[in-house]
Amino acid sequence: MNIIDCINKKKNSEEMSNEEISYVVQKYTLGEIPDYQFAAWLMAVYFNGMSTREITQLTYEMAQSGERFDLSTINGITVDKHSTGGVGDKTSLVVCPIIASLGLNVIKISGKALDYCGGTIDKLKSIKEMKVTIPSAAVIDQIKECGISIISQSESLVPADKKIYELRDLTATVNSIPLIASSIMSKKIATGADIIILDVKVGSGAFMKTIDDAVLLAQTMVSIGEGLGKKTIAVVSNMNTPLGKNIGNILEIGEVIETLKGNGPSDLVELCSLFGAIIAFINKRAISIEEGKLLIKEKIQKGEVLEKFNEFIKRQGGNLDLLQHDLELLKTSRRVKIYSNEEGYINKIDSFKIGNASMLLAGRRNLKESQINYSTGILLNKKEGDFVNKGELILELVTDDTESEEFREAYQLAHEATVIEKNRKVTDELIKAIVIKEKVFFNLKDFNNLESYLY
Repeated sequence: MNIIDCINKKKNSEEMSNEEISYVVQKYTLGEIPDYQFAAWLMAVYFNGMSTREITQLTYEMAQSGERFDLSTINGITVDKHSTGGVGDKTSLVVCPIIASLGLNVIKISGKALDYCGGTIDKLKSIKEMKVTIPSAAVIDQIKECGISIISQSESLVPADKKIYELRDLTATVNSIPLIASSIMSKKIATGADIIILDVKVGSGAFMKTIDDAVLLAQTMVSIGEGLGKKTIAVVSNMNTPLGKNIGNILEIGEVIETLKGNGPSDLVELCSLFGAIIAFINKRAISIEEGKLLIKEKIQKGEVLEKFNEFIKRQGGNLDLLQHDLELLKTSRRVKIYSNEEGYINKIDSFKIGNASMLLAGRRNLKESQINYSTGILLNKKEGDFVNKGELILELVTDDTESEEFREAYQLAHEATVIEKNRKVTDELIKAIVIKEKVFFNLKDFNNLESYLY
């Protein structure tokens, strides 16, 4: 067995055996296959794809390349929730305490921001004294004690993925469904959770721009999870417009807290309630999806979900008093306001432009060495579909710097992001599709028997 034969197989659109995939991953991770040969293999995969079996085996081998969490001493079901990333996407920080409030456990390995898409770890690091790197034994203990642990990927977890991704980034092979799916799912498999729930974003503010690509990615990841013995469900959700009203690290933490108090924006509440209801149903905490949504609403109203969030923050060292102080300071921070130039309906708030504007305000990372200002960002005073009068406030840029070229570019992007027209257009559905096993549902309204597919 050698790498040249493996390259030729994929070049000729032939299937590799499990042993060949294991060989390629192991030898490259150990440095026994040079970059130039592995890059040739990646390019062959990029152009010719892989079968579901091949992708599943690739995922398994990547997950096996380093540390794997042993959750056997944790009582009950453990869930891993993942999002492919979007603008204003703080869903995981709402859903994880919801899951814990149901009496289940959450383990999540999360990443930093990628380009204009926010990262859960950056949001958590905006909380003073918060620790996002924790030894494995401490992660297990924390889950036993409070039901949640969200940490950053360590060097020892799935090293094959880290090495392969760096080469993909240098060889223009990032945008490949088999390689994207195996990268994401290898980390999910390594955590050892029983259930994997995925939020696949689609639209201008997501990495998947078309519904076809997003559904294919969702199907591929669900197939991998199910093939490796994990109950896996994917929701494809709209990212043509930002999620919620706050974009920026600590601004989004503030919106998470308001949502857990029962005051969240309707789109964020809708999406998080669906995830929570699916988890409640498949773990027999509710007899239907609708009952699951009511259960979650009740738990939020009783303060149980916020209590779980606060406990999780404290367990990982976060200072809740300083967080509250910082959130209060944001109310009096410098804001540059953008007003409507005309009367009409907001028919578009472009996620791509808003996300890039936030990144320019130093709320997002565009280079590895970039320093993040965790207190900058954008506040949306209006959402798509809202009517505005001429001169009415649409959005605010939160920043200490209004003199730089970056600020001027951010201001221009934010101003261009909103489209106001006389006639109101139908807004996009938030939930685009749900993928369960081999089935794809494109409209929840056309689908009255979701429950039958979840057992």
